[in-house]
Amino acid sequence: MASSSYFSGVLQLADVNDFITPSQECIKPLKVDKTVKISKIRYENDGSFSSAIDQNTVEVKKVEISLNDCLACSGCVTSAETVLIAQQSYLELYKIIEENRKQTEPEKKKVVVVSVSPQSRASLAVRFNVTAQQIMKRLSGFLQRIGVDYVLDTTLGREFSLIESCTEFVERYRRKEFDSKALPMLASACPGWICYAEKVNGSFILPHISTTKSPQQVMGTLVKHYLGRVLSRTPDQIYHVTVMPCYDKKLEASRSDFYDDVYKTRDVDCVITTGEVLEMIEKEGIQLLSEENCLQNLSFLGDEEELWSHEGGGSGGYLHHIARFAVKSLFGQDLKNLEYKTLRNQDFQELVIEIDGLPALRFAIAYGFRNIQNVVQKIKRGKLPYDYVEIMACPSGCLNGGGQLRSFDDENAKELLERVKDTYNAVATREPWKNPIVEELYETWLGGHNSETVKKLLHTKYHEVEKLQTTLTKW
Repeated sequence: MASSSYFSGVLQLADVNDFITPSQECIKPLKVDKTVKISKIRYENDGSFSSAIDQNTVEVKKVEISLNDCLACSGCVTSAETVLIAQQSYLELYKIIEENRKQTEPEKKKVVVVSVSPQSRASLAVRFNVTAQQIMKRLSGFLQRIGVDYVLDTTLGREFSLIESCTEFVERYRRKEFDSKALPMLASACPGWICYAEKVNGSFILPHISTTKSPQQVMGTLVKHYLGRVLSRTPDQIYHVTVMPCYDKKLEASRSDFYDDVYKTRDVDCVITTGEVLEMIEKEGIQLLSEENCLQNLSFLGDEEELWSHEGGGSGGYLHHIARFAVKSLFGQDLKNLEYKTLRNQDFQELVIEIDGLPALRFAIAYGFRNIQNVVQKIKRGKLPYDYVEIMACPSGCLNGGGQLRSFDDENAKELLERVKDTYNAVATREPWKNPIVEELYETWLGGHNSETVKKLLHTKYHEVEKLQTTLTKW
């Protein structure tokens, strides 16, 4: 199976597919000095290029197309990005670890941090037939043994993301009367959906997308800026890796919005999938995973070792938390039970909240390309009845991401997914506001919940990508 097939369906269908026409080939093959006058560029017999400047011939350097260049082009997605995405590989992690081993000056070694997503740990736990808590401890020991300094849980990043999403929804609801783009608010945690929205839907849909960063990118901010400060290290002295259930997360980490121009580094340097972690374990020797090490400051502060999760499903529980927070903030009532109604299919469900017998808020879950298309088309026609939609590119959500471990032996995919869900749901839950560490960081690091620092570090922007006009678009 081609590696491109692991990307979410949203990135392989419609206008952002795996096909490159001749007119859509990358258009940066040469690096030309525009400060001097060039009469012509010549193609040499050996395949190189040269430019004629006055009477002199100068060799022209080829330009390597970066992942950023590719993301700025609407011509293709998965083919070119799959080739360019080599830097988002566990081999890069090994490369950094090896460089650290060779470095004789301790202050020049990079601090290597790996942040593990709840979905990935659930998938690995099922494969090794252990609990989520056990796999996190064993994975921590394994990674530290090969040279990783800190192994963290991305749940902390998700708590910030949930809180900010809830606050943002209430703010949008209150300005809906004079801002036609305030609602519906659409989830922003899925990079496959974001890429599709930017490249296919453009300006009419982007204002509706929540500006809150995904848990991965919030974690990147926490690691590079907060943990860096605690360790007296600059962002470029930290190498941050995330373990994610989805290949699309590699594209998210490569966005220019998450690049620090001052220190020339990304908030997340490398993304590896759950499957790639299994490859690492097999490469090193599976017996390494049997050695349990204590978790190292999963929360940055204190010695909390117990894992926590959130209610609302395996994709982060955004709708669940926003619904409860909104009802309390806007209507002063506590929402006890959330009763979802399945509509077109299991991946399209709605939640209608009534106040005094009348519908007050409408929410929906839309997973998978078909349901996303339906939502987008209804927004375009002004007929979407919902105030908020939790959108994820993968059918069944993040627990079924393309980077998760696939079934083996005689177990079918559906049975495996159910086991992963059970393992994920077995972790104790709490509301993100009840984590004292989160509140402490809001006050001591971010300067309060509504500060400019919060807007700068925990929120982002989206960019419409102009579609390429090709001969095939006229067919």
